[in-house]
Amino acid sequence: MTEDTFPKLLIAQAKRFGKSKVALREKDFGIWQEVTWAQYLENVKAFSLGLVRLGLERGDKISIIGDNRPEWVYAELAAQAAGGISVGLYQDSVAKEVRYVIDHSDSEFLIVEDQEQVDKIIEIKNDLPKVKKVIYYDPKGLRGYKEEFLMSFTAVLELGREHEREHPGLFEANVAAGKGSDVAIICYTSGTTGVSKGAMLTFDNLLAMGKHLTTIDPVKETDEYVSFLPLAWIGEQMMTLSTGLLIGLTVNFPEEPETAQENIREIGPHVMFSPPRIWENMVSTVQVKIEDTSAFKRFCYDLCLPVGQQMADYKFRKQKPPLWLKLAYAFANVVMLMPLRDHLGLLRIRRAYTGGAALGPDTFKFFHAIGVNLKQIYGQTEISGISVVHRDDDVKFETVGKPIPETEIMVSDTGEILSRSPSVFVGYYKQPEITAETLRDGWLHSGDAGILDEDGHLVVIDRMKDVMRLVDGTKFSPQYIENKLKFSQYVKEAVVVGQDRPYVAALINIDMANVGKWAENRQIPYTTYTDLAQKEHVYELIARDVERVNKDLPRAARIKKFVLLHKELDADDEELTRTRKVRRKFVEERYAWLIEELYGESEMIEIEADIKYRDGRQAKIQTSLRVRFVEPAQDAKELEVV
Repeated sequence: MTEDTFPKLLIAQAKRFGKSKVALREKDFGIWQEVTWAQYLENVKAFSLGLVRLGLERGDKISIIGDNRPEWVYAELAAQAAGGISVGLYQDSVAKEVRYVIDHSDSEFLIVEDQEQVDKIIEIKNDLPKVKKVIYYDPKGLRGYKEEFLMSFTAVLELGREHEREHPGLFEANVAAGKGSDVAIICYTSGTTGVSKGAMLTFDNLLAMGKHLTTIDPVKETDEYVSFLPLAWIGEQMMTLSTGLLIGLTVNFPEEPETAQENIREIGPHVMFSPPRIWENMVSTVQVKIEDTSAFKRFCYDLCLPVGQQMADYKFRKQKPPLWLKLAYAFANVVMLMPLRDHLGLLRIRRAYTGGAALGPDTFKFFHAIGVNLKQIYGQTEISGISVVHRDDDVKFETVGKPIPETEIMVSDTGEILSRSPSVFVGYYKQPEITAETLRDGWLHSGDAGILDEDGHLVVIDRMKDVMRLVDGTKFSPQYIENKLKFSQYVKEAVVVGQDRPYVAALINIDMANVGKWAENRQIPYTTYTDLAQKEHVYELIARDVERVNKDLPRAARIKKFVLLHKELDADDEELTRTRKVRRKFVEERYAWLIEELYGESEMIEIEADIKYRDGRQAKIQTSLRVRFVEPAQDAKELEVV
């Protein structure tokens, strides 16, 4: 492949398709605005030369923060075309997180979306002496801002067009000077186990992953893809940029993050990639709406879903279903399954992926039951997103599949998953010691515990640091138990504890929307999240889910006590990463006093806690948390968790 960088691929696809094919589509003011490949290249070219005019040099970094918009990819490709490196930030990052990434990455140019992001930068600008310009692409509300470092996206485009007239051929020369071995992006890890690290990924890394994934799962240039997950995440980079530029598919951007589900239904994508939380939310939404629908629709759902589940079981076992089941499934598909897929925007999906964390088996089975070819992937930022994936005809919900081409997987003597492939990163930015710990003898040390089964499938157990041991020596995976809990539409988050303790306990967040709806339907009054979570009826509701989970766990690993937290775990409070994964160590330290009470005799725990609102205000809350003892399961299946 001669096009060994993203900008070279963009030029090639623009020559191939020109104005005849849509490259990007964004919903704005209720209308889908289309950008052809020719326009895509024109915007990238102008912005790249504008950055050069402002002083961007080869090797310089730019940071981008905002929602998914065409301007994000213009800015990223523009910087790369000039030999620069792109750094993505999550749009909901607080000022402290933004300051760390911008400063640590040595970014000199910031591309931000709107007034909200500009205000963050103004707040911390004195701590960012390296930053030369802050370029915004949504001018709403910014007319009165007089800071000299501020500049509009359109002004940079115009500057670039002027620079092109003065220096014809400069853009093409800059792109030609780029090599596949150049660092394309610095992608900061989610920081589950500590401070985020900047993984340096080259064009070779990113394009090798895209090429190998599409070898297994072919993507067509006529395919539609909806980019609604943060572009700061490696998962979205590998689909929107790596696969999008490699294949030439059309990338669609939703109007707002809140309208993503509606926009997905409008577009009807052919391929979709989302972390577990998105799939879990879809299942939760379906379950709640089925409860509220008419008796006839509920009857159809209860009649047809088990047929889909039986069909999925035959597929998992690689067995041919009997004729009667095929006929029953054809009926169920027309009556309920196909309309349900259409409602979720999944009617045209050929393949859907989940990754970034483990997906509970119940959620996995649900989507296969309704006819969605959902496949688990495994990978990490340091290997450009994907190293292992299910094959279409070889899906095992308890595994994450087999390695993609040119990727080797092995499990060390200590049980750690090791990977080697052309997609492995070149190191962490400015952290050679941690790089040496992670990359040893060409093998990427994941920090995950796993095994390879008899069919060569990889089974991921948990983070090695997170596998726990009770005081009697029993090992268990907290993540496995948490995923089973989160299959309930009433449980939003769960943190299972028990290291060096006599039994397993859990801290649980209720799903405010679904539990609130449940309470309203039963005329149970409540005021706030805290009030709702501590209702006796709600404890009974969650206890049934805990008992359900306990039935499928080994006796020693069953949850004996749980408490419903007085607040939701929040990324702004550093309890979750920006990709919505629990920072387990941080949570255990913050709630150490509460965990101690779970292992005492208390039935009520009096708390006084600080609450921080999104507008910066703080308040104190005083309340009592119930400690619920769970009755032992009667018909437990003695299964091994680890």
